[in-house]
Amino acid sequence: RAIDTLQLEVTQIMKGNYPHYMLKEIHEQPDSVTMTLRGRVMLQMEQGSVRKDSSETCLAPHSPHSFVHAVAEHPPQAVASFDKPVFGTKRIVLGGLVDFLKSIRQCRRFLFVGCGTSYHAALAARSLMEQLADIPVQMELASDMVDRRAPIYRDDTAIFVSQSGETADTLRALEYAKTCGALCVGVTNTVGSAIARMTHCGVHINAGAEIGVASTKAYTSQIVVMVMMALALSEDSMSKHHFRNRIMDDLVALPDAVRDVLKLDREVQELAHDLKNENSLLVFGRGAGYATALEAALKVKEVALLHSEGILSGEMKHGPLALVDESLPIIVIATQDSMYEKNRNVIQQLRARQGRLIILCNSNDESMERERGKGVKLLRVPSLPHQTEALQGILNIVPMQLLSYHLAVIRGLNVDQPRNLAKSVTTE
Repeated sequence: RAIDTLQLEVTQIMKGNYPHYMLKEIHEQPDSVTMTLRGRVMLQMEQGSVRKDSSETCLAPHSPHSFVHAVAEHPPQAVASFDKPVFGTKRIVLGGLVDFLKSIRQCRRFLFVGCGTSYHAALAARSLMEQLADIPVQMELASDMVDRRAPIYRDDTAIFVSQSGETADTLRALEYAKTCGALCVGVTNTVGSAIARMTHCGVHINAGAEIGVASTKAYTSQIVVMVMMALALSEDSMSKHHFRNRIMDDLVALPDAVRDVLKLDREVQELAHDLKNENSLLVFGRGAGYATALEAALKVKEVALLHSEGILSGEMKHGPLALVDESLPIIVIATQDSMYEKNRNVIQQLRARQGRLIILCNSNDESMERERGKGVKLLRVPSLPHQTEALQGILNIVPMQLLSYHLAVIRGLNVDQPRNLAKSVTTE
């Protein structure tokens, strides 16, 4: 195996002025999202000239190491700033996929394969991928896919999502998919990792070094990459031209929006003090908000060591409603997306049963203000210009990451190295 030299600044692997790596990495997300976009978004500027950063390069076709070499030779060294798009062509350029786009577009289905946080990131992007690519997406937990020997065909495209690129279950699933003849795509944050070497093609998320065991900035960058993949695959569809442009506008606005969400830190810290003695927490979400609910519950579980459960709002009446009383804290993801009215209905039903609610809503949602003070607390996050649901999920998860962090600190726990957990799961 060839030795690759990683070009890293020392500051990237130091805590700096932050008490923990996890808090540092949460606050790095405006920059990490920008780094993920850097070199991949082509926008027409006001002066009429196309601006494109050159950190992404095209890969040699069918080379098993092309994914690795592209990201190793062109590491991002600085945070780019994006001018606001005004008119003209907007494109996504993913060099790692450029020679495979035609084959991917011709596949009959996508398989999104991952574990834990990476699985949740893929779930967040699933609906948008189906809308833009017009190809069905099947979600697979890597361990379960291998255990049941799920049928995979030569005209499938399997997308393997892993922060470390070394996750044992995901690697076994990748080996199985390759034996079935599927086209395998990697989405990782680690140059030279096993998944980067074994897949036919892929995209590096460029989120930077993530030291804390609980993944934060890698999760948000994974979502951004999969949204960009969906945009690249739908580039030849004229009927989706305006939809794609709106999503790209939201991509450009995303780093500043994440920066605004981080201003909720003090408010979230106060909420953490209210929840510090609780033994259980429920998180309800629907649509793209379901992935946020699952990820929020996972973060609280692994960092704060507090039992928490992410639940699809549509399943509330099929069992979880029995748990609701005035003592159980419940977070409801209710931002203004296509599921908004259904989530409003969930809130009303939980309130009717004296549920102790914390509602995550948009800052411009005046109707939710009427819920405040009736045993209900609000966490208000900004919205994107066109409210792309998958990208709104990035804004929604940041307060939940902060909540899990502050709960862990208040409870006197090891934030960066939670008990029994490792950063890279290399055993089955």
